[in-house]
Amino acid sequence: MTSTRATLLQVAERAGVSLASTSRALHGTGASKEMVERVRAAAEELGYSPDAIGRSLRMKKTFQIAFAVADIGNPVYVEMLRAIHEVLDPHGYRVVVMSTGDTAMSTGELVRSLSSGFVDGMIVVPLRTDDELVREIRQAPVPVVVIGRAMDDQGISSVSTDSAAGIGEAVRHVYSLGRRRIVFLNGPRETTPGAARQRGFDAAIAAEGFAAERVETETVNDFTVAAGLAAARRLLARASGPADRFDAVVAANDLLAIGAIRAVRELGLSVPEDVAVTGMDDTEIGQVFLPSLTSVSLGSAERGRAAARLMLGLADDPDQPSRQVAVGPTLMVRESTVPASSVGTGKGA
Repeated sequence: MTSTRATLLQVAERAGVSLASTSRALHGTGASKEMVERVRAAAEELGYSPDAIGRSLRMKKTFQIAFAVADIGNPVYVEMLRAIHEVLDPHGYRVVVMSTGDTAMSTGELVRSLSSGFVDGMIVVPLRTDDELVREIRQAPVPVVVIGRAMDDQGISSVSTDSAAGIGEAVRHVYSLGRRRIVFLNGPRETTPGAARQRGFDAAIAAEGFAAERVETETVNDFTVAAGLAAARRLLARASGPADRFDAVVAANDLLAIGAIRAVRELGLSVPEDVAVTGMDDTEIGQVFLPSLTSVSLGSAERGRAAARLMLGLADDPDQPSRQVAVGPTLMVRESTVPASSVGTGKGA
């Protein structure tokens, strides 16, 4: 009874439940957690392997959901992927990871390819959007959920966050520490995150009572460690002396921030004593980096879970109205802005 040729009926008998309950438990539809565990244990014991092709033909579904991002190596997307899998897996869905490319056109081409029927839906994080991409998403033959900017005015289900407000929190944090020569290290401004985070920085430095000695923006062509390292090296090389050197870097993401820290330390300077550095996204790599990185959490896992739940609803009823979920930013204070002895729990500003 341990052959991979075991049948669904044998699994049901071993679990002591009905055939219908066994099917629901294995497919993640309408079964309790206890039932799922019981049936899956029986299936594993018997070596049962479900007939995925037959199931797809019967139900006219692939039980695959695409997760499409510009950079599959970015730790933010990896965290989202884990959370999406956790939600979809109990319902019998596999997650297929795809690359959108870095243009709205390439993302649109990927959305158009959904007509081939290789997935039942797509969760996409577009780096850039335009009217044509919005049109493609609205006309897609399968449900599409967008993680990024809110798209309620477009009739598209989306999960958004307020990264502009998050950058504002980071600016106010370093200012409260007495930093008065502040650099904003941003990625491409024509991207969705770059544009939002620039708005947040501009609003923060224009706020009443903000009186820094010098503020500037350094824009780079990518949201990577290498781009942050090169930009910070340039900024440091331009400084004529300590009084001319920036004393705080507010970076648009954690990878840029880590690159900036590396450049600062290459000159024998200390973080945070000489230069305070903040990031955004609150990635695992930033949390374990030395010094640990003060960062604005945008709830990557929470956004992934929310998008997956929206997708499940659309998979059951593609004609249901679009829904929007918003996840707020939270500043996580760590050693890159406050000495280790003063960090405390690392939460809040």
